[in-house]
Amino acid sequence: MRRWLRDTTGGLPRQFWYLWTGTLINRVGGFVVIFLTIYLTTVRHFTPSQAGLIMGVWAAGGALGNMLGGVAADRIGRKVTLLTGQVAGAATLLAMAFTSAYWGIAGLAFLFGVFADGARPAFGAMLIDIVPEKDRLRAFTLNYWVINLGFAFAATLAGLAAAADYHLVFLVDAATTLVTATFLFFTLRESKSARPASSSSATSSSSASSSAASAVASAAKGGLRVVFTDRIFLIFAGLNILSAFVFLQHLTTLPIAMAADGISGQTYGYVIALNGVLIVIGQLFIPRLTRGMTRTRMLAVASIVTGLGFGLTALANTPLFYAATVFVWTLGEMVNAPANSTTMAALSPADLRGRYQGVFSLSWSIAGFVAPTVGGFLQEHVGNTFLWLLCAGIGLAVAAAQVASGPARERRAAILAPPPPAVSRQPTPVS
Repeated sequence: MRRWLRDTTGGLPRQFWYLWTGTLINRVGGFVVIFLTIYLTTVRHFTPSQAGLIMGVWAAGGALGNMLGGVAADRIGRKVTLLTGQVAGAATLLAMAFTSAYWGIAGLAFLFGVFADGARPAFGAMLIDIVPEKDRLRAFTLNYWVINLGFAFAATLAGLAAAADYHLVFLVDAATTLVTATFLFFTLRESKSARPASSSSATSSSSASSSAASAVASAAKGGLRVVFTDRIFLIFAGLNILSAFVFLQHLTTLPIAMAADGISGQTYGYVIALNGVLIVIGQLFIPRLTRGMTRTRMLAVASIVTGLGFGLTALANTPLFYAATVFVWTLGEMVNAPANSTTMAALSPADLRGRYQGVFSLSWSIAGFVAPTVGGFLQEHVGNTFLWLLCAGIGLAVAAAQVASGPARERRAAILAPPPPAVSRQPTPVS
């Protein structure tokens, strides 16, 4: 166990652990994202389509926030962008707690999306800045592990808070976000270099590879245009939209489907908490279990398993059966998360990490808009069975596309990878 713990957590920078601790504090109180759909439909008595539209507006704000946050992270720094988003997001949650009008909630949801998602590119870019490439799979795995540790606590505690008073769902979330911002303000250092990083591959032994890397990495002056003309990266982000559409149903249409089967919101909280518990138990073993698998293979396997899990939801009608489907798609999620993050990091030129993180986070925001709006529409007008079988079909299609597009991604990652450290050779002594 000591060796496993050392292999899993040893040697990571102290600044990474500050980010890790801030994530834990924030996620333990992350109540709103879990219970907002239930709050909108049971407390405010909005229809599933109206609730889906608010969730979609939230995601639209996140799309704008990702763009602004990515540019800000590169131009003015990671730390100030991260903290600004957190403080402003907490203020928006406080306002949302005491707003009852439909369009008032929708407007605040949009603003919260801007601020909360505006902090994400800075966080991702800072993690890549801080952690050497050889340790990033472990770092992303540990970060995802703590996200779900917090989620497991939040899903259970949010159910208790909602049973007592739904205002607590918003107030506790805002308070933990402010505590996180305060902690990171006093512990984190700015990780962005004051001068632009030069192309790390300029000294590559292959002249073709070095020139390609230089062309990508020296394009910082082009801003977001460079990212939106990177075909290899955009295909990867587009596949993530489809995968995220399936995955995000657990926060939007799944609680509504469970409510239609007579399952209470508190029971939904316990069932969905299984997702976090499973990841807390199993995620730290993923690097060992997937050792020897390529990132492309991991992404394809994850897509198949996730689609299968959501497809099985078409048959579920009891809490135990729903819990079984959560178990299946959580396995896919555990394989997908580190492979997705490390692939994203490998495709990001050093000078443009904030922008690339912003555009990749945009793929989540797009899925966050499409998942509740399209998912809610299909659920209301076509039925749950069609929705869950569609999720299974999307999972299989994405797996095939990951396999087809994988070789081009790995060639690009090899071009952008930093060269191995030079080995100094001592002169052979003359006898």
